[in-house]
Amino acid sequence: MAAQAAPSADATAAVTTKSSVSLLERYSNLAQEVLLKGLEKVGIGYRSGGAGANASGLDCSGFVQTVYNEAVGLMLPRTAREQAKQGQKVAPADLKPGDLVFFNTMRRAFSHVGIYLGDHYFLHSPSAGGTVRLESMQNRYWVQRYNGARRILAD
Repeated sequence: MAAQAAPSADATAAVTTKSSVSLLERYSNLAQEVLLKGLEKVGIGYRSGGAGANASGLDCSGFVQTVYNEAVGLMLPRTAREQAKQGQKVAPADLKPGDLVFFNTMRRAFSHVGIYLGDHYFLHSPSAGGTVRLESMQNRYWVQRYNGARRILAD
């Protein structure tokens, strides 16, 4: 089993708003559980097909599936494409922490997924050689590849 790194100071700082109110203080208990579990996974290496608590690494959809299962007991489908069919569609202006965000990274829609944290940041397991990390959705790479979002957790 891969060691779970504690969230870095940078990751923790990124989820704090300018008013110094933590995003975790602003949202539902279920969303908080998802975000905390996701942040626990920061630093775990990417592994194609990796999923589950005992995996030596996680791919993007395996990361999302594992976080939701461990945090709130919800077993999402295994692939990003199937995860994109779950929950309710969410407009970009209406994103909330815990929402799933989807990207076209392999020349096909819904080929990558992450978990929205708030303030334009998301958690994901990017690709071979990478680790679970926090990134800005305002980065040009992600802006150009954004496909949409789904809300899994009820308000």
